[in-house]
Amino acid sequence: MDIERNILRFLRGDEDGKDPGRGPRDRYASFDYCFNYFQSFREDGRPEMLAAPEHMQTSCLHLGFYLASWGMLRGSSALLQRSLVVYEPVIRAIAGADQLVWEIDVHCYTDANLALLLRCSQAIAAAFGAEHNPSPTLVTKVMLGVFGNVPAFDSFVCTALGAELGVRTFRVRALQALAAFYETHREVIERHRVPTLAFPTGEDTCRRYTQAKVLDMAFFIEGQRMSRQRTL
Repeated sequence: MDIERNILRFLRGDEDGKDPGRGPRDRYASFDYCFNYFQSFREDGRPEMLAAPEHMQTSCLHLGFYLASWGMLRGSSALLQRSLVVYEPVIRAIAGADQLVWEIDVHCYTDANLALLLRCSQAIAAAFGAEHNPSPTLVTKVMLGVFGNVPAFDSFVCTALGAELGVRTFRVRALQALAAFYETHREVIERHRVPTLAFPTGEDTCRRYTQAKVLDMAFFIEGQRMSRQRTL
């Protein structure tokens, strides 16, 4: 897998213009705006305020639009039939998460931190409720967009993970494989931890992409490439 090629393809788009990349008005930037919002509360030392009455609607809007922009309200998705109110329990779960969850990135996937990530994923899934069929894709997209601590285990990422690392599902073994992959390719991953884009200016912020986010980009594009090759 050509990590740098994939990352640049994600950020800059493809040559035929079908995928414009991460411009301020393009859908990939929806991650930036969502991540910036939630991280601003963490950086101010008040993540619990995400669920305060005066912030709840805005918190739901940020999470909901990011998930919609990243494909989670398509087709038969249960969320497609719901309003923003459905995200209130999820925001409360995020606001009540262990402070350490906000600090975890791939370089510190210790056994204790992996257990914490799994508990966080279970809390988010429980907050959605069984009636909304919270798949690992949905749960990990929330964790990526809010905390930036795991890649989103969608179909493209899982396809590439299976081909590259021999793991396909969100579990401890997959996260351990990602940690080993990061250590092997640390230089190129760290070099591409680009700044997030600010809303509405589109300018760089002082906040950088996490290691997990960079891995998400690399594996997403790889899985997308593999999928397109199969259809040729």
